[in-house]
Amino acid sequence: MDARKLRYFAVLADERHFGRAAQKLSLSQPPLSYAIRQLETELGVKLFVRNSRNVRLTPAGVVLQREAQALLRRMDETEQLVKAVADGRDGQIRLGFGGSMLYRGLPAIVDEFRAQLPAVDLSLREMGSTDQIEALHRDEIDLGFVHVRTTPTGLDGFRYHAEPFVACLPATHRHAKARRISLSQLHRDDFVLFSRKRSPDYYESIIGSCLSAGFVPNVRHELAHWLSVVSCVANGLGVALVPRTLASSRLAGAVFCTIAEETIKSETWCVWKPKSLSNAAVAKSLALIKACAPVQRPARQRRARMTRGVRSPRDRALRRTS
Repeated sequence: MDARKLRYFAVLADERHFGRAAQKLSLSQPPLSYAIRQLETELGVKLFVRNSRNVRLTPAGVVLQREAQALLRRMDETEQLVKAVADGRDGQIRLGFGGSMLYRGLPAIVDEFRAQLPAVDLSLREMGSTDQIEALHRDEIDLGFVHVRTTPTGLDGFRYHAEPFVACLPATHRHAKARRISLSQLHRDDFVLFSRKRSPDYYESIIGSCLSAGFVPNVRHELAHWLSVVSCVANGLGVALVPRTLASSRLAGAVFCTIAEETIKSETWCVWKPKSLSNAAVAKSLALIKACAPVQRPARQRRARMTRGVRSPRDRALRRTS
């Protein structure tokens, strides 16, 4: 029982007239009659009672009409689903992320998924960078946002976001009211660090920055989430170096200030397995994420903005004498 004969039967069962059914199917009456006879032969039952004036269903035909409607509807739905998946308009995307992505545009990305890919099932999984990289290699997630300096081995990626680290201090700290401090001014403090296991790169970079400032940090606590780091500082358990975007958390009891020295940058890379781009949903999702990535101004534009309005000593002297 093939789909073509089943569709012919369903139309004839609705119309109860060979001429009207053939017209609706855009074919002549003989092929329709032949297809119905073949279907009856295959099933070994009479489906219609025919006479010169009309066609009516037999009890077996009534049952087949009900089942045929459900089968044909399911076939149409399956066809549409297969095409949508092939086009990347349907399917599932498993997206790994670290907690700081909540302040780096993840909510906006989710909104764009809902608007542009409403049929794609987006599943968010909060994981550390190391765990995400391992999950990508095991095909447990499709895309990840990891904190690294370059694309991990075996993966493709692009730098989604970059920003400097700032000092996170308790509101009661001796430097809490300063807008800018030197890292060496924290040499006597206990430090709260992001877990070495969760992100070895961040951990080692922070330690390296302190060493460059002339001291070995007293690491008192290691935590698995950036918000936990800020919360720990807010409760007076130490100081921390955190990505600048964490200031948006607005946790009471924590203050943030710029570090005078040029320190490490917090970089977030969007990464994936190269072969995963053969999945149209992954490819479309990646294009959407790239469109949402923060715009990074060229360095010369940043310098121009910083020096705009700054006069040379000669210009200032001429202005004073004019």
